[in-house]
Amino acid sequence: MAPDPVLTLVWAGIIGLAIFIYVITDGFDLGIGILFPVMAPGAERETAIATIKPVWDANQTWLVLGGGGVFAAFPLAYAILMPAVYAPLIAMLLGLIFRGVAFKYRARTSRIWLWDFAFFAGSTLAAFAQGVILGAVLQGVKVSGRSYAGGWWDWLSPFSLLTGASVVAAYALLGACWLIWRTEGAVQDHAYRMAWRGGAASIAAIAAVSLATPFLSHDYFSRWFEAPGLYFSAPVPILLAITGLMFIRALRRRAEVAPFLLAELLFLLTFVGLGISIFPWAVPGQVTIWQAATAANAQRFMLVGVGLLLPVILGYTAYGYWLFRGKVGAEGYA
Repeated sequence: MAPDPVLTLVWAGIIGLAIFIYVITDGFDLGIGILFPVMAPGAERETAIATIKPVWDANQTWLVLGGGGVFAAFPLAYAILMPAVYAPLIAMLLGLIFRGVAFKYRARTSRIWLWDFAFFAGSTLAAFAQGVILGAVLQGVKVSGRSYAGGWWDWLSPFSLLTGASVVAAYALLGACWLIWRTEGAVQDHAYRMAWRGGAASIAAIAAVSLATPFLSHDYFSRWFEAPGLYFSAPVPILLAITGLMFIRALRRRAEVAPFLLAELLFLLTFVGLGISIFPWAVPGQVTIWQAATAANAQRFMLVGVGLLLPVILGYTAYGYWLFRGKVGAEGYA
């Protein structure tokens, strides 16, 4: 049975939403790990850990939903892309495992320096690998028939390394802005300083990736600089510039919530730009979402399950954030 065109769009939207929510939630968790080496051992690090302790585990639910959704709803894309990014994907999973183990063990050992390093290394590796995967997909993969036809190292390129470093910088920004929101005193003061540096690095990274992407082998240039794609793409850099200026202004007036929300808006705008670049491709230049989608009866069956589970996931996630909404000290929530 052929896929349903409308349900294919719905599933693309669900997976895109899951990936975006993962990025903006687990992103600040990973960002705090990335920033760990520049935090003072003791009270500052314990305060940073306390801000994410109640929510970090649930944040990864969205990664499972996004990855599982690609496997179930777009099996052809999954079959082609997974072999193309096996190496960075394994690195990401190892990083997440190290991060999780370190998170638990650092409170149960006298060698806290070792697990603090593991927390930093796992977080940085996971973030970098996620960016490399994005870059590898954007630059295109070799396809023959319905299979991946490239080599083991095709994912490795200057562009994928650039996107990897960009994700690390952006997650560090999210982590700093999260600490601004959830802490006070000396920890918050340091978070403001880290946010300035993270903001500068993230804006530079967005500019670098945005300038490099149109010159990849796919038709990104025409989508961004020629009509009719220009009509959709032109507002994105303008809105990014406005958001960047608002972010700088928020830091200057030492706002607490606005920097985090504006950093999330920067992510949203880059996500929109990514959608403009690749839609309707599941594998850029090779396979569209309609070609990659599963059969219509499977789409409908899975949609019932997601329709029941998604409100539950959103509900308990929102409740967890609301329950642990106050300022945090080294001993936990006030």
